[in-house]
Amino acid sequence: MEARIIFMGTPQFAVPILESLLHSPYQVVAVYTQPDKPVGRKKHLASPPVKSLAIKHEIPVIQPNTLKSAEAVEELAGFEPELIVVAAFGHILPPEVLSLPQFGCLNVHPSLLPRHRGSSPIADAILCGDQITGVTIMLMDAGMDSGPI
Repeated sequence: MEARIIFMGTPQFAVPILESLLHSPYQVVAVYTQPDKPVGRKKHLASPPVKSLAIKHEIPVIQPNTLKSAEAVEELAGFEPELIVVAAFGHILPPEVLSLPQFGCLNVHPSLLPRHRGSSPIADAILCGDQITGVTIMLMDAGMDSGPI
């Protein structure tokens, strides 16, 4: 039986990760992404790249303003995820979400941890003049980019 996965991500960085999951033996049961936002001078509403891919593959898309409410946690639990995969989602996952899936929550972080923790690791690597960088996959815990690599 395929493992049930929830994917959480927003920008273009997350799209190839979601694509890989869609071509894997796992079942992506829902995609969580940031709400649509106005962009440009005319402030046209734009969808995150991850949302567009999920819609193309007919995967339910959830765009919560927060994951801290009991209702948001209950909705997420209703998908019965066995694993949550996170890539540049933009929300810190509360303990109630981290404890939901049987196999935990994996974060795909765009730097070689523990260097360049936080929300702008690519820019930080460039500003620090790093000659080599990479991607880290880690099991998430309650800290910021602090779980086992």
